[in-house]
Amino acid sequence: MAFEGLSEKLQGALRKMTGRGRLTEQAVREGMREVRMALLEADVNYAVAKDFIKKVTERCVGTDVLSSLSPTQQVIKIVNEEMTALMGSTNARLNWSPSVPTIFMLCGLQGAGKTTMCAKLAGYLVKQGKRPMLAACDIYRPAAIKQLQVVGQQVNVPVFEKGTQDPVKTAKEAIEYARYYQRDVLIIDTAGRLHIDEELMEELARIKAAVRPTEILLTVDAMTGQDAVTVAKTFDEKLDVTGVILTKLDGDTRGGAALSIKAVTGKPIKFSGIGEKLSDVEPFHPDRMASRILGMGDVLTLIDKATEAFDEKDAEKFARKGMSNRLTLEDFLDQMQSMKKMGGIRSMLGMLPGMSGKEIDVDDSALKKPEAIIRSMTPKERRDPSILNASRRKRIAAGSGTTVQDVNALIRQFEQAQQMMKQMMNSKGKGRMRMRFPGMM
Repeated sequence: MAFEGLSEKLQGALRKMTGRGRLTEQAVREGMREVRMALLEADVNYAVAKDFIKKVTERCVGTDVLSSLSPTQQVIKIVNEEMTALMGSTNARLNWSPSVPTIFMLCGLQGAGKTTMCAKLAGYLVKQGKRPMLAACDIYRPAAIKQLQVVGQQVNVPVFEKGTQDPVKTAKEAIEYARYYQRDVLIIDTAGRLHIDEELMEELARIKAAVRPTEILLTVDAMTGQDAVTVAKTFDEKLDVTGVILTKLDGDTRGGAALSIKAVTGKPIKFSGIGEKLSDVEPFHPDRMASRILGMGDVLTLIDKATEAFDEKDAEKFARKGMSNRLTLEDFLDQMQSMKKMGGIRSMLGMLPGMSGKEIDVDDSALKKPEAIIRSMTPKERRDPSILNASRRKRIAAGSGTTVQDVNALIRQFEQAQQMMKQMMNSKGKGRMRMRFPGMM
């Protein structure tokens, strides 16, 4: 989970500081020393960490906290507010051009996940009702153009490429192509290098001058810590980037990049990559990220994911079936698919208050076995599990690579869940019960 180490240490330091009977100035300063160590170990920029601690300490030792009836909540509130401000206060939205197409130019070093992020961003925009197109302007990295074509096809977005001709010319031709085919967004995948060099920067500057992008989005690897901040600062000095996209935020990242980039460059983090799937991208919300780090959960993002994963009409249909005791194993299979869209059980639990930063011993592969069992059934068996006699269960077990005991356990769990849901519906009342996110059950 992202920021797991930082989250655990920060929460530990705050518990020590606020766990005493009375919050004194000495207790605040001692606690802030531990918080500073946690930030530095997370590879947060030294100057950023120092300034953060100074601001929090000044607010915590003020009379508002020390004389408060509940200093614990006040301290956590102050830390949360300052951490949110450190990462940019509010979600920085994309800017749009008054003329078509709006041009987003993505840049960054090799290995940061820039090409994949182009497709992720395109897929995200498709869901927002846009008609994006990708332009392949990385002519140096082997198979870069082919990779963009493959990921573009996976999100059903066309890719404009002209082989190894001058990238500036390709970018200009891509604009005309996008206009002709009424594509309202053009995302340009530019070349990267293992290290920053003048040749790379000169080419990027020429592309910028030729196409005048609405956004220059720098893609940086969140796992590189302060190195990502250094890269961001250099690119910003040369290109005046408008925003940052953090990739690999789901990996073993210590948090230094996310907490330092905005403070050092002044440029907001606009998106974050949270997984390997092309759908694993989300707008960066500083307030939600701060809440996650401090163990306060991220219920708003969880609701956003649920809203996207669950169709409201299907949810109401599921609820009606539950009230009339007509749920089938096909319905349960649909719910499992929706949960997978939300990132799995582990990801969902990590967004709940009190769970952030904790080791969550949940195996997301646990859904694979019941899914395999249900898929090994005939449509008639899924709709009416009561016909599953011993021979049918034996066949299903063989077809799913499981045991008869596994099949029996799934049927028992289905019957128990069916009965429990019926009781819940009856207790709420038919007219008043309205399930928005049935999969959360």
